[in-house]
Amino acid sequence: MRNLLFFVSYISMATFAWAQDDFLAKQYFADGDFEKAVVFYEKLVEKNPRRTAYVQDLVACYQQLERYEEAGDFLRDKLEDKNPYPTLFVDLGYNHTLQEQKEMAQTNYEKALGVIQKNPNYGYAIGLQFQKYSLLDLAIKAFENAMQLNPGLDYNYPLARIYGEKGNVEAMYNAYLNLLSDGKTSKSNILRSIDDFITENPEDTNNIILKKVLLERAQKNPNIIWNELLSWLFVQQKQFSSAFRQEKAIFKRIEGSYTIRLENLGDFVLQDEEYEVAKDIYLYIIENTSNEVTKLDAELNLIDIHLITSSGSQLDAIQKKYEELIDFYGYKTHTLQLQVAYANFLTFKKNQPEPAERLLKNSLDLPLNLRGTAYLKLALGDILVYDKKFNEALIYFSQIQQKLKNDVLGQEARYKVAQTSFYKGDFDWALTQLKVLRSSTSQLIANDAMQLSLLISDNSLEDSTQTALKKYARADFLAYQNNTEDAITALNDIIENHKGEKIEDEALLKQAQLFESQKKYKEAQFNYEKIITFYSKSILADDAHFAIAELYRKVFDNPSKAKEHYETIIYNYQDSYYFPQARKNFRILRGDAIN
Repeated sequence: MRNLLFFVSYISMATFAWAQDDFLAKQYFADGDFEKAVVFYEKLVEKNPRRTAYVQDLVACYQQLERYEEAGDFLRDKLEDKNPYPTLFVDLGYNHTLQEQKEMAQTNYEKALGVIQKNPNYGYAIGLQFQKYSLLDLAIKAFENAMQLNPGLDYNYPLARIYGEKGNVEAMYNAYLNLLSDGKTSKSNILRSIDDFITENPEDTNNIILKKVLLERAQKNPNIIWNELLSWLFVQQKQFSSAFRQEKAIFKRIEGSYTIRLENLGDFVLQDEEYEVAKDIYLYIIENTSNEVTKLDAELNLIDIHLITSSGSQLDAIQKKYEELIDFYGYKTHTLQLQVAYANFLTFKKNQPEPAERLLKNSLDLPLNLRGTAYLKLALGDILVYDKKFNEALIYFSQIQQKLKNDVLGQEARYKVAQTSFYKGDFDWALTQLKVLRSSTSQLIANDAMQLSLLISDNSLEDSTQTALKKYARADFLAYQNNTEDAITALNDIIENHKGEKIEDEALLKQAQLFESQKKYKEAQFNYEKIITFYSKSILADDAHFAIAELYRKVFDNPSKAKEHYETIIYNYQDSYYFPQARKNFRILRGDAIN
C-alpha cells in the first residue's frame, strides 16, 4: 500500500513539474524572452521527444536568437529518428531560408512534398506548415498534390484562404464553391467568407468575378444553389430587380415551394425604399401563394407602399381597400395584423381613434393566446395614448408587462408605460420604468430608454420647475399624433426661449427629424450642424453626426461629406449605438470590401 501511495505521489509531482515547465516556456516565449524560453523547451523536448509542438517552439526560439546552426543540427537529428514527422523538413528548409541558403532550403521543401507522394494524408499538415511560413505557392502545391493523389481528401477551405491571401480571388471563389457543391459546408459559412471581398458596387472587380464564376457554374450544372448565390450578390449590389428574377426562377423550380424567400426579399427591398420593385414582389406573392396569411401580409405591404408614395387625397381609396380586405378575411385570430393595421390607419392617418378602439376591443374577444393578446393590447394602448386616454392605455401596457415580464413584448410595454407617463408629465414614474429598461435585451429599446431617461434626469436637475421639459413632452406628444407643424412650432418655443439649457439640443434634434419627415432637408441640416457646433460633447452629438451623414449620403449626394461625419463617429464615439452602421457606411463609401 505504501509503495502504491509513493508511486501516485511521484506521478503527481512529475505531472506538476511538467505543467510548470510548460507554462513557463509558453509565458517566456509570449513575452519574447527567448533565452529563458529555450531552457524550458529543451527540458520539455528531452522529456517529450515526440511532441512536435515543443520541437517547433524550441526551433523558433533558436531562430529568434539567430542560433541557426544549432536549430539545423537539432532538426537533422530529429529527422534521423524512426518515423520522423515530415513537417520537420519544412522547418529545416525555412531554417536554411533564414540563412539565405536557397538551394538547401528548396531541397528540404522538395523532400516535404515528396512525403505527400508516398502518403497524401500528410498533405494537410505539410500544407499548413508551408502556410505558417508564408510559403503560399508551396502550400497550394501540397494541398493540390494530396487531393489529386487521394480524391477523398478535401482541402478546399485552406486553399481558399491562401488564394485570398495571394489575391487570386477567382481561385478563392471556386475553392469555396467546391466546398458548397460537395456538401462539405453550409451556404451561410460560404457567404460569410466571400462577403469580405464583395462591395455594393456592381462594377467592382471582385463582384464581376463572382458573378462570372456563378454564371459559369449555373450553365454547366443548373443547381439551384447558384441562383440563390446570384440573388444574394444582386441584393448586396442593390440590384433588386435582378435579385427578384433569380428568386422567381428558384420559386418555379421547386415544386410546392414556399414564398418565404420572396417575402424576405420584399421586406428588404421595402426597407431600402425601392418601392416599385417591392410592389412587384408583393404582387407576385399574392398571385402565387395559397397561404391566406402570406397573401394578407403582402396585401398590407402594398397598402403601406401606397401610403408612402401617395398624397393625402387618396386616403379614402386606401380606407376602401382596408374595408375590402376585412370583408374578405373577416375578424379571425390569424388575421390580427389586418385589424391592427386598419386601426392604426384610422387613428394616425384619418384621425379617427374611436372606431379604431372599438375594433381592437372587439378583437380582444377572439380566442387568443398570450402573445396574440399582448400584440392587440399594445396596439390598442398606442391608440388610447393618441386619444389622450392615458390612464386606460397604462392599464393595458401594465397588463402586458406583468404577463410577459422577460419577453421583448413585455419590455416594449414597459417602455410605453414610461413614454405615456412622460407625455402625462409624470416624470418620476417614467424614470422608474426607464432605469429597468436600460439593460433590456433589445438594443433598440435599451437605447431609447437611455435617451429618454437622460432627457428627464438632466433637465429635472437643471430646472426644478421642469418648465422646458413639460414643453418638450407636449411637443413630443404632438409629433406622436402626427401634428407635425404644431410640434415644430412648440419645439421652436424651446429653442428660442431656453437657449443654452440642456434641453436645447434635444429640441433641435427632434425638430430636425420632423423637418426630414416633411422633406425639408436644408432646415434639418441646419439643426444637425447647430448641435455638432454647440453641443459637441452632448450625448446627442453622435445622433446628429449620423443623421447629417445619412443626409449627405442619401439626399445631397455628397459622399465625401458623409464620410467625414461617419469617420467622426468611428474615432470619437466608439460606444455609440450608430458605431457599427457608421463604420459599415464609411467603408462602403471608401470602396472597401465589407463584412
